[in-house]
Amino acid sequence: MTQPRAAKETYKLPPPLFDARCRACWFVLGLLVLVIASFWSLDLQWAQFLSLDAARSMGRFLGEFFPPDTSPAFLNKVAQGAWETLAMSALGTLLAAVAGLALALPASRLFEGHAAWGRVPTRLLLNALRSIPELVWAALLLISAGLGPLAGTLALALHTTGVLGRLFAEAMENAPPGPGAALRTQGVGNVRVVLFATLPQVLPQLMSYTLYRWENNIRAAAVLGVVGAGGLGQLLAFHMGLFHMGKTATILGAMLLLVALVDAASLGARRWMTR
Repeated sequence: MTQPRAAKETYKLPPPLFDARCRACWFVLGLLVLVIASFWSLDLQWAQFLSLDAARSMGRFLGEFFPPDTSPAFLNKVAQGAWETLAMSALGTLLAAVAGLALALPASRLFEGHAAWGRVPTRLLLNALRSIPELVWAALLLISAGLGPLAGTLALALHTTGVLGRLFAEAMENAPPGPGAALRTQGVGNVRVVLFATLPQVLPQLMSYTLYRWENNIRAAAVLGVVGAGGLGQLLAFHMGLFHMGKTATILGAMLLLVALVDAASLGARRWMTR
């Protein structure tokens, strides 16, 4: 007489919350120690921040934003700034996607045994590009490109090239090796293998990365104008510096609306591509 199947099953207890042999546990513990040390070392005035006087001052400051300036002339200026911000982010992301793909090829080991002589120097270049924030790139490029959207577009392109190049390289290295190996056994060269085997497999992932970075670049482009790189940020810096709080409120509202629209469009496009 056979026992029921359920009786034969053995149930394991869940692993302990901390195990001395668990590397992830030690890593999380180290992060917790670092966070606690950060709170201890920084002079954070939480009592002053949460005080009644601080709340009153913030309430008076926020009250100055109302009512926003909705005059047709100023709304037209804000619309032009929003379009400039959108164009900066789109063009900067497009340039970064092209440059990132070009740098991802020498930065990746395409198959096992691939020499990949340019992998280390190219990855160092990508690290250097993305380690410098967009705001710093814009401040540096203002010297040569001058005030306006050109400096902001190039700043976005340089920083995003470093980000996308690294992501593209990782995607190519993690692509299933089967189709490429099958082509190489037939004597197909590496360039054609990349074009007909590697890229078709990772193209949806590359597009998803690009759209996600476009979302981030919308926010970055709005901030870059603070240093004179055009767009809504330049309007924001000008009017906020003159304490035109009604105009500032209108510009902030336009920024929120622009970011929300681009986020929704990008999310919809990424979901459509991954179906």
